[in-house]
Amino acid sequence: MTATWLRWTPAVAVPAVIAAGVLAGSLPASARDPLPEKTPAQVLAMIGQHQTKSFSGTVEQSSELGLPDVPQVGPTSGAGTGSLAELLTGPHSARVYVDGPTKARIQVMDRMAERDAVRQGNELWLYNSRDNTATHITLPAMASKESRGHDMPSGVATPEELAAKMLEKVDSSTEVKVAEDTEVAGRAAYNLVLTPRSGVTLVGSVAVAVDGENGMPLSVEVRARGQQEPAFRTAFSSLTLGAPDSGLFNFSPPPGASVKELAVPSHKKDADQAGKGLANKDLASKDRAHKHPADKGKADKDLRRHAPTVTGTGWERIVGIPAPSASAPAASRNSGKQPVDKLLNDPLLRQATVSVQGGRAISTSLVNVLLTDDGRTFVGAVPLERLQAAAAAK
Repeated sequence: MTATWLRWTPAVAVPAVIAAGVLAGSLPASARDPLPEKTPAQVLAMIGQHQTKSFSGTVEQSSELGLPDVPQVGPTSGAGTGSLAELLTGPHSARVYVDGPTKARIQVMDRMAERDAVRQGNELWLYNSRDNTATHITLPAMASKESRGHDMPSGVATPEELAAKMLEKVDSSTEVKVAEDTEVAGRAAYNLVLTPRSGVTLVGSVAVAVDGENGMPLSVEVRARGQQEPAFRTAFSSLTLGAPDSGLFNFSPPPGASVKELAVPSHKKDADQAGKGLANKDLASKDRAHKHPADKGKADKDLRRHAPTVTGTGWERIVGIPAPSASAPAASRNSGKQPVDKLLNDPLLRQATVSVQGGRAISTSLVNVLLTDDGRTFVGAVPLERLQAAAAAK
């Protein structure tokens, strides 16, 4: 998923971070004839070189993260997304249709509703039947070169999305091996297993089922340290190669739907135009800095304070996210935990947090999230004490 789309879908930010920071496990053995033997490097090369551009299928996602399975009782977080608590707990099923880099549709079946993310060219629709709301996003021209068709803000991750995030961690801190062949959606697959060498991370192992014919990731499972059953799994339960019906990529909001229009600026011309006012302010700031060197130092310090930080490496990495706005620290000083309250505007997500020293925390078997009293967020697949130490050091 591109950073541009993430910017417009904050409602899936927390589950996306949790899913991206964790995934592991092992897959059942296949009864098929063995695939040709390959080394871990050769299987990794298959993933990187696969050219599966058109397919359709059903993706099943399940989470056993140790969070309460709370019911959906309030409004959702917006068009195209479900409740944060829903995304973090229980099973989810989605139909996925892809035809090249700019045609995709993901239909997520919730408990009592359906969510759709539909892309055709540079037009992206997010629809939620629960409250009959839709968001229409016009993507920049460069979007077709920067993303794959199925990397969309649906709340259900495809195996390829999660496999890509996990494989970014493959270095000397990870043991990589090819286990016994497996079978996913009726297709023979290599079973690539990543095992962190760290004794600190909560992740026990990550297993990626790789299509033995075309190299497409078919399944990703996660096992937490010391647990026998996968804590997170996303996998195709059915898969058909080839172009889906072109009509599936046409979308019009139903009658009476509330529609919101968004235009995402491109990286160059449109962004420059959209940021003209900010640019003028920057020029004024630079002019003042030339006259008053102390102003430049203050501006640089402000930029560093509002940039994400990374502590540690590999599986022990902790990401620190600053308060959501420049006014958040002041709000915190004036009204206690107001920034945290704003982050937890989903009442079901609030039920998943507990009060800890320095703020509130979401603790799972694979990842911890610390929401500090001053509005910052720290995320890592490490014990909560490590997040608290990182927050105290800033």
